[in-house]
Amino acid sequence: MIIGVPKEVKDHETRVGLVPSGVIALREAGHEVIVETDAGEGSAITDHEYMQAGAGIALQAEEVWRKADLVVKVKEPQTSEYGYLRRDLILFTYLHLAPLPELTNRLVEAEVTGVAYETIREADGSLPLLTPMSEVAGRMSVQIGAQYLEAPNRGRGVLLGGVPGVAPANVVVLGGGVVGTNAAKIAVGMGAHVTVIDRNLNRLREMDDIFNQQIVTLASNVFTIGEALKHADLVIGAVLIPGAAAPKIVRRQMIANMKRGAVVVDVAIDQGGCFETSHATTHTEPIYFVDGVLHYCVSNMPAAVPHTSTFALTNATFPYLLDLANKGLQAAVEVRPALREGVNTYKGHVTYRAVAESQKRPWKELTRVM
Repeated sequence: MIIGVPKEVKDHETRVGLVPSGVIALREAGHEVIVETDAGEGSAITDHEYMQAGAGIALQAEEVWRKADLVVKVKEPQTSEYGYLRRDLILFTYLHLAPLPELTNRLVEAEVTGVAYETIREADGSLPLLTPMSEVAGRMSVQIGAQYLEAPNRGRGVLLGGVPGVAPANVVVLGGGVVGTNAAKIAVGMGAHVTVIDRNLNRLREMDDIFNQQIVTLASNVFTIGEALKHADLVIGAVLIPGAAAPKIVRRQMIANMKRGAVVVDVAIDQGGCFETSHATTHTEPIYFVDGVLHYCVSNMPAAVPHTSTFALTNATFPYLLDLANKGLQAAVEVRPALREGVNTYKGHVTYRAVAESQKRPWKELTRVM
């Protein structure tokens, strides 16, 4: 099989879908790898390193997409890449299709087999390809929030950890999953007063044990969220329904009731965001204000730390990529049932239920169309 690695074109997306060690392993398994020139530059990986590993270097993205049987990326295809989509292509990347009906249309019309990192689910319910970037984004969210709370960045001018005699900032984390747990770790470490809100009481019990009562845990409901936000300096949106649009648990009026200069970081923005006031932003223009509240809604946050993110991501994705390359899609999903959950589009059909329901489209069970 020919595996193609194009350079990412999303705004400030500096990660890359495959590292040189993966090229070596694929070559040893009998596959060919084509990497677009400078694809790894943002992650401090040179063309020379890819060449030493045995990859061919393509000068244009078009060559990578045209020759590859399987394209491995980091982010969903951008508008400039739609023309490369074709029927016999397997695309392995983060897709986050629920809030992207136009991309879904393109994948379906081109009959691309779209395998999404974020919906690959193991038997224990874990999301192994989403977890590493959720860890990065969760930790970054507090770091970024602390930065934007500074007055020169138009925040409230609050130091997250306070100082003796001055209270620390109030940080509210919405969701106790991977993102929320990692956000809480950093916020606690920086000395903030941290509240975690989740609807799963068992998860709140676990977090209470993990943090040894260093955080406040609250059961999620409209009243509790609204009251917590009134006192918050920083709010982290960490709500996830795998593959589906994120629920809008923070309403516009709740934002209006917050302190002026408070900061919200919506890590759920890849799935449409969990604030009614959220819309996706970029690393070039990362923030905007609603009712005096600063919103940071960058949809590829981990790209700001590409070296860490690329290696963390490819550590997780490579075993699945190798199975797809060695066995082909049909045999791979039989051997690895988790991969079946990752197939969002196949031969003109939407094959992931949550995406279909989010966009009110017909859904086909993969086993019925394969």
